[in-house]
Amino acid sequence: MKKISILITSLITSSLSYSQQKPNILYIMADDHTTTAIGAYGSHLAELNSTPTIDKLANEGVIFENTFCNNAICTPSRGTILTGQYSHINSIVGNNNPLDSAKQYLALEMRKAGYETAIVGKWHLISKPAAFDYFQVLPKQGKYNNPEFRVKGKDEIVKYTGHSTDVIASSTIKWISERKSKNKPFFINMHFKAPHGGFQNAERYNTFLADVQIPEPPSLRSRGNGSIATFGVDNELENYISSSVGGRHPENGYRRYVTKEDAGDDVLGAAYQEYLKRYLRCVKGVDDNIKRVLDYLKETGQYENTVIIYAGDQGFFLGEHDKIDKRMGYEEAMRMPFIIHYPKKIKSGKSDAIVENIDFAPTMLDFAGVKTPEYMNGVSVLPILKSGEEPEGWKDKAYYQYYSHLGGHYNPGHIAMRTKQYRLILFHGVNYRGQTNIQTPAAWELYDLEKDPFEMNNVYDDAAYQKIVVDLKHQFMEYRKEIGVDTSIINEHVNSVIDEYWDYSAEDRKKAEQISREARVKFENKEWRTSKNQFAKSRKKLLL
Repeated sequence: MKKISILITSLITSSLSYSQQKPNILYIMADDHTTTAIGAYGSHLAELNSTPTIDKLANEGVIFENTFCNNAICTPSRGTILTGQYSHINSIVGNNNPLDSAKQYLALEMRKAGYETAIVGKWHLISKPAAFDYFQVLPKQGKYNNPEFRVKGKDEIVKYTGHSTDVIASSTIKWISERKSKNKPFFINMHFKAPHGGFQNAERYNTFLADVQIPEPPSLRSRGNGSIATFGVDNELENYISSSVGGRHPENGYRRYVTKEDAGDDVLGAAYQEYLKRYLRCVKGVDDNIKRVLDYLKETGQYENTVIIYAGDQGFFLGEHDKIDKRMGYEEAMRMPFIIHYPKKIKSGKSDAIVENIDFAPTMLDFAGVKTPEYMNGVSVLPILKSGEEPEGWKDKAYYQYYSHLGGHYNPGHIAMRTKQYRLILFHGVNYRGQTNIQTPAAWELYDLEKDPFEMNNVYDDAAYQKIVVDLKHQFMEYRKEIGVDTSIINEHVNSVIDEYWDYSAEDRKKAEQISREARVKFENKEWRTSKNQFAKSRKKLLL
C-alpha cells in the first residue's frame, strides 16, 4: 500500500451527515484539455504559463496524476461521468448516443440530496439535460463565437454575442447569483467548449505566445515502433492510421493551416507551432474565465464552502507521435486531468492512485453525503483524501475501449489496460458491431512506462517481457470478466474478433499481414469516407 503526499487539516468522513452544512460543488470541465497543457502537471509546456488559475487550484488542492478515461471521445466520456458507468453499461459508445433524463444519474442523485443543480456550456449528449433544475447548453458541439444555447423553459434557441468561453463563465455567475433556492447548496457543471478542435480563441488572445517557440514533444518527429496495427506491413499503413500534425495523413492534418512561406523546409515543425498556439490560446481563455468565477465566489463569501473540481473530458494529443485529437488508448489521450480543491477540509498534495472517470460521480456524491449507488461502477476517491493512502483493495488498473473504428480521425478499434507500470493494447481492427468498411490488422502492443514513458518501444515480442506478457494478458482477461465487458450485448460481435486474436499465434499474425495488404489497397482506392476524386483533391491541397 503506497503512501501519497496529502496532508489532512480536518477529518473527512466518507459520508457527510445531513445535519452538517453541505458544501457547494462546482464541477469545471474543459473539452479536450489534457494534462500536458496544465502547468501543475509538469510537462514540457509548463513554463509557458497558460494555466495560472488552474495551477493555483492544483497547488492548493489535490492533483490526481493517474486519472484515465475509459473511452476518449466527448459523448462517451461525458456519459460515463454523469452515470458513473462504463460505456458498455450505459450504452454510450460513440458521439451520437443519447443520455435520457432517467439515466442522468448524477443530477438526479444530487437533487435527491437537497442540491439545486445546473449545467452551463457543452452537453453533447443528444437528449436534453432535463434532470438538472436548470440548463443552458450548446446544441451538439456548439459554436465558439456568438454561441447559441438551449435553455430550460424556453422553446427557442437563445443567442448570445461574444466568445463561448466568456459567455459560459458569465452565465455560470449569473445562475449562482440569481438561483431560486439559496437555502440549498448548489451543484453546477461549468463545461467549456474550448479547447476542442477547430480552435477559435477570443480576439484578445491573438498575441499570446506569438513570439514564443513552443517546445516539441520527444515523439513528434520519431513516432516509435508501434505494431502492424498502427503502421502496417513494412509501414504500408503509416499514412492512413490516425490523423497527423504534419502531412503524414493525406486527408487530415494540421499542415493545411501553414503557408509555404511559414513552413520553409520544416512543414511538420511549422504545423506544430500553429497547432499548439491555437490550442493554448483557447486554454488561456478558459483559465482566465475560471478566475472570474472563482473571484465571484470569493467576493460573495461562497468560496470557502465550495468544492471545486477541475477535469478535462479526456486527454488530447498535442503532437505526440505526430497525432492530433484523442481516441487512441495511449497515455496522451487516455490520461486526463483531475484536480480537487477544498482547503476547508484538505491540504495540497499529489496522488498516483489509479482513478477512472467512472469514479467522478461517486466522488461528487460522497462530498454531498450520498453513498455510491449500486448501479454505478465507480468508487469515491474521498477515502484516499481521508487516510492519505490507497485503501486496501484499491484498483490497480484502468480499462479502455475505443468502439468507433476509423471514425473521425481514422483510429482502429481497440481495447487497452493501464496499470501503474504498463500499458497493454489489443488493436482488433473492427467496430463494436464487428463490422467495418475497412478492417485493419490486429496486433498487440505493450509499453513499460517506467523505462519508456513516451511509449516509443513496443516490447510485446521482446523475449525479456514474455513472462510479463503472459501475466498481463491473464489479468486483462480476468478484468474484462470482472467488469462484464466480455459478455455485454453491445460488445457481442467485437468480442468474437478479440477472442480470435487473443493468443496471437503465428497463424493470427499471417492473417493480420493479409488484412494489412487488403487495407492498404482499400485506403489507396479511397474506400472510406470520400470519393477518390475528393481524396486526390485533398492531397493536392495539402501539398506545398
